Amino acid sequence: MCKICKENPVIIVQGNRSLCKGCFVKYFEKKVFSTIRKYKLIDKKDIVAVGVSGGKDSMTLLFILNKIMSPRKGKFFGLLIDEGIENYRDVTKENAVKFCKDNGITLKIASYKKEFGKSLTEMLKTKKINACALCGVLRRYMLNKYARKYGATKLATGHNLDDEAQSILMNLFKGNMSLSAKLGPKTGVLIHKQFVPRIKPLYFLTEKETATYCKLRNLPVTFIECPNHKGSFRDNVTESLNNLEAKMSGTKQSVVNSLLEMLPELKKRYKELKIGTCKKCKEPSAKEYCKVCQMIRL
Repeated sequence: MCKICKENPVIIVQGNRSLCKGCFVKYFEKKVFSTIRKYKLIDKKDIVAVGVSGGKDSMTLLFILNKIMSPRKGKFFGLLIDEGIENYRDVTKENAVKFCKDNGITLKIASYKKEFGKSLTEMLKTKKINACALCGVLRRYMLNKYARKYGATKLATGHNLDDEAQSILMNLFKGNMSLSAKLGPKTGVLIHKQFVPRIKPLYFLTEKETATYCKLRNLPVTFIECPNHKGSFRDNVTESLNNLEAKMSGTKQSVVNSLLEMLPELKKRYKELKIGTCKKCKEPSAKEYCKVCQMIRL
């Protein structure tokens, strides 16, 4: 039975607590609100771009931010990047477009095809490169570029506790702690006038909790996985992390807590790194040419 009200439970949340539908929704939303307040993710004057894919995480984030900001007349909008992944993005894009239309939310859409001349599917036919690695670089580039273009002062993404724990371990396995310095509820180390600060309001909520909230709120989401994800480095780390979590409950939270404890020192250590401007596209870059231009434009 529910730990709080003794009704029938719908989920077991972190801390091994059983919660009913009503108590879980309150638990979930309270955790988002407290994360925003504690880490000062959103200020009154902010214009927030919400990275929307049409998946459970981004749709949940869009739904909750709409609840928070609309009554206060806060300025925010959805930003969808269409990679052109066949039999996947068209489905999730349709969900996002309908939801935004039904709820009076402005949705901006930008595509790989228009920006780079080719969709991701077309790029992969001619480039021998890991699909997730390429897509991740292009998505981050476009989210920042178009969030800035449309006047956003913050870019909110649907990354949850599982995503963060995976990223921490991936960086550790690669021996790249400078990337971990960019993690946390409010990401980034370096300040650049062309960088839009990124925030993660779902930071302390698990993927299971987010999926459950999405279903209980009847959000228009089709639960399908990107066809390029299977067999990727992240996919392998996810499987290993889930196995550890099943054997030792709280593993993911412990991984994230460890990062948060080290984060101030990591940010201090890597803040001296210099960031300039890409010689070709004029976007922020630590080298003469940014990763996007190195991958597809040179």
